[in-house]
Amino acid sequence: MKKKQGFGELPLGARVLLALNKRAKPVPHPFNMENNGVKTYAEWQFERGADTIACYAPKYKPYERFEGKRVLDLGCGAAGKSLYYASLGAERVVGVDIVARYEREATELAKKLGYSSKFLFLCASADSLPYPDGVFDTVMMNDFIEHAKDPEAVIREAYRVLAPGGRIFINFPPYGHPWGAHLSDLIYIPWVHLFFSERSLIAAYKALADGLQDEKERLSLRFSCDERGREHISYINKMTLAAFRRILDSLKIKPAYYKEIPLRGWLLPLARFPVLREYFVRMAVCVIEK
Repeated sequence: MKKKQGFGELPLGARVLLALNKRAKPVPHPFNMENNGVKTYAEWQFERGADTIACYAPKYKPYERFEGKRVLDLGCGAAGKSLYYASLGAERVVGVDIVARYEREATELAKKLGYSSKFLFLCASADSLPYPDGVFDTVMMNDFIEHAKDPEAVIREAYRVLAPGGRIFINFPPYGHPWGAHLSDLIYIPWVHLFFSERSLIAAYKALADGLQDEKERLSLRFSCDERGREHISYINKMTLAAFRRILDSLKIKPAYYKEIPLRGWLLPLARFPVLREYFVRMAVCVIEK
């Protein structure tokens, strides 16, 4: 077993980061809520289900997306949001995620809410789905495309299983977002990934996760090694607004709807300024129709 590093053995950048993090205000995060017995990840997702679709209003009403529809929720996590979509009258909801341990939590909540008969958790890769063409009316990708290993392949696959007349709903925070590194369960400094190296981020995160009951799960979710054995943050693909537009262009897709939501209303001028928009846009919102 590899010996864990003491504070003095950490890279200088990680030590500086940890010192600053002590002064930062903790960010509410479902992993920490679950650890503290407040609520499960699935319950947290279900409670904020309305937030995952609010960005499409007023253009698209909830009943248009879910009532009587066959819904596919890609990157569903513990599927709390999938079950929220079921509560809006969906005929059938399939939640897809590659993290197998989320299935138990998802199925338990589905049973508790009475949606077991119209919900399925599928542990699979979103770029290779075990479904024929055109079987879903609505495909949801809430905070997922920035995690996909091959986002272009994921969108192509989602379009394949989408029925004629169906819609794909995509929303994501760009990499330049204050929490774009997706480490805010333990690192509370906004835009930290812009000021510290990946090596420092990993070392600091590991030090903060040390001793947590779900330490192993958090580390395996966030990090992995490449073919050269170099550890990196594999949980995200560093999706930018520009990269997303290039993917749509490559697929020859013209969105039926697209908007960028600023971090705050008063920051709208910065979110529209070409050089700064990557850092002041809270959410990119895209709808693709077939």
